[in-house]
Amino acid sequence: MVAFLSKIAVAAASLLAGAGAVAPKAGAVKIEAAPAARSALRGNATATSVEMHHALPALANAKATMPCQCIASDPSWVAPARTAPRCVFIDLGAADGNSFNFFLNNGYGEVAKCPSVQWSAVLVEANRRFNTQLAGVGAKHQGQLTVMSSTAAYMCEAQTSFFLDTVNTEKNFWGSSMSNSHPDVQRSGQTKVTVPTVNLNRILFENTIPADWVMVKMDIEGSEYDVLPCTAQSPAASLMDRLYLEQHEPSWGMAGTTPAQMEAAKNQLRAKGVDIPNYFSYTL
Repeated sequence: MVAFLSKIAVAAASLLAGAGAVAPKAGAVKIEAAPAARSALRGNATATSVEMHHALPALANAKATMPCQCIASDPSWVAPARTAPRCVFIDLGAADGNSFNFFLNNGYGEVAKCPSVQWSAVLVEANRRFNTQLAGVGAKHQGQLTVMSSTAAYMCEAQTSFFLDTVNTEKNFWGSSMSNSHPDVQRSGQTKVTVPTVNLNRILFENTIPADWVMVKMDIEGSEYDVLPCTAQSPAASLMDRLYLEQHEPSWGMAGTTPAQMEAAKNQLRAKGVDIPNYFSYTL
């Protein structure tokens, strides 16, 4: 398992709840993390701001298109049969497992306070560079952890081009993206691979029950502008208690979602009981 805390001894995710905080859904036990110091490694993003550290002029080329359309629900999806509640940590943009390790080390709240003192997790990461590390993490937590390596988090299921950041070696290649307009992707010569996509709405439906405490960490380099408006329309959205969202430049999305539309989607999620605190993800 990657020792996230030892790599970033002074850095932790900002988990301060914003003014729009909401109560957990009925039956869920709320767990909290203590406020942590903010690192200067990647600036001071909030849930309503965008990353500017990558801001470079885009190269003149055709914008990538969505590989599929929003699927908010599907009758073929199978809900869990279990009845015992637990914490469920869903990590979209899992890198080498560092945020999962942060979860295990009580970074997102005391694991010992999870319902039934149980937890499970789903890790999704498209960059093949992390396949070996994530396989090792999965082997250590068999039965509790689902690892989806070389898979991109999205709003539907298809095959997509995924562009690799090959230049940010000291920052765990944090700029890899489905967007070919991402500046780090362009600096990397638009090196791409083809990977399957997985639907967040299906992950929620098939891995959680209403009494769970469900946390989704989303750091997917622009694809949040495609995913969240879809999830806001999904019945599965109400299964989520907290969304740790790192929000990026709107132009990195492929659906054409505007900042105003993104805020409307987040407000829809809040209305369904989803807390969206200020957050910044560390992938070193």
